[in-house]
Amino acid sequence: MVLKILGATVNTLLPSKYYVHALVSVVLITVIHAFAQGRRTSRERDMHARFILVTGGFTPLGLTLLQNLAERGAHIIALSPKPIDDAEIDILVSLLRSTTNNEQIYAEECDLTSPASIRSFCTRFLTGKETRLDAIIFAHEYQHIGSILSLEDPAEVNRRRQEASLATFLVLTLLLPVLLVAPAERDIRIINVLNPFYAAAALTYSPSQPPSVNLSTFQQEGQRSLQMAVFTRHLQRILDALPSSGQVPRTEENTVPVVSDKVQKSNIITVSVCPGISRADTIAPLLSVQKLQGQSIRGLTLYIILQPLLRILTKSPTSAVQSVLHVLFLSTPFKKVMQSSSKGSTQEVLKAGALYRECAVVDLWIPTPASTPSGDTNEGQNDTSMPDDGEFGGVHLGQSVWENFEAGLKEWEKKSAPSSKKQGPQTSSDTLS
Repeated sequence: MVLKILGATVNTLLPSKYYVHALVSVVLITVIHAFAQGRRTSRERDMHARFILVTGGFTPLGLTLLQNLAERGAHIIALSPKPIDDAEIDILVSLLRSTTNNEQIYAEECDLTSPASIRSFCTRFLTGKETRLDAIIFAHEYQHIGSILSLEDPAEVNRRRQEASLATFLVLTLLLPVLLVAPAERDIRIINVLNPFYAAAALTYSPSQPPSVNLSTFQQEGQRSLQMAVFTRHLQRILDALPSSGQVPRTEENTVPVVSDKVQKSNIITVSVCPGISRADTIAPLLSVQKLQGQSIRGLTLYIILQPLLRILTKSPTSAVQSVLHVLFLSTPFKKVMQSSSKGSTQEVLKAGALYRECAVVDLWIPTPASTPSGDTNEGQNDTSMPDDGEFGGVHLGQSVWENFEAGLKEWEKKSAPSSKKQGPQTSSDTLS
């Protein structure tokens, strides 16, 4: 009787002549959803005894990343803008520890909108007992900044964008010395997680011209993303050109060298990663759903109404984090996992300075500037030590971005409290640039 009633209900709602249409629709939706979620990494890596510093660890993507790292035994330091005894931070850390059976998860207070707070954290870290770092993951710049519905001052939004990038630059220049003195055989990775709109600014990007407030939020976010990709590539050039580089690290017993030092010249590898468009980190801020940036009732309503489409066409944090894990798990050019004797193909290795998306290298072309950052067409000393590879706009564009960060950092610190100048060591940007 129950089956008859159920059958009659189904036939009423969906007549039998539409069964084929319904089946095709379900298959089509499933395929589109699977495509939108992107590739999943096929790599794996034991992260026990690896010390990883994560910014933006308490965003949706960041929490998913922390969980994945903790499940693999990593020792994690997650930077929090709130005090570590804050109830929200304490609960999240306790949950991560209990669900992953990993007690090596710690939160450290560091407000990335304040240079004084950044210097304070770096001072505590550099003067602590344990200064080992195997990876730094800058995940705070992935979350979208700016909304299509918000009435927030465009200049204020641009300031937040600039400060997010300057925070990455300041943390790197303060912590880079401890990475440079690490043993040559240690595999160290610096990963910048970028928003997905870099292509919107690829043809018009110029580091000497700040983004116009008249540009769309997608173009302005694209310029921020592109700037960090260029910076990451240039940082790799600098690391490769340092006198301590150029020596092949000693390999472990279960690994073998696969390439010469012409492919990888430093044991520190920098890469950019774009996780794609995420519901929580891209669409929600775009519609002003988050409370921190001023929640919009219209945006929240639209976000709820669009949920069926967003669930199909945008990524969950679990899918978005796959490319980040991929570049963290890939073998470096110096080392590789032993391959099966049945196959003679070479295993994929991590490309230093590259941009990764969907677990693969992105071949992104950026116009090369016609002159050097100073406007002089003569090549300087830096050009001699860093041959122009032409990637991401070439060495001159990379130098321009680096110099703009240095100038922006000085201006940022001038606007902050005077006491910030007395906190922490000076940046090493002048010696590295």
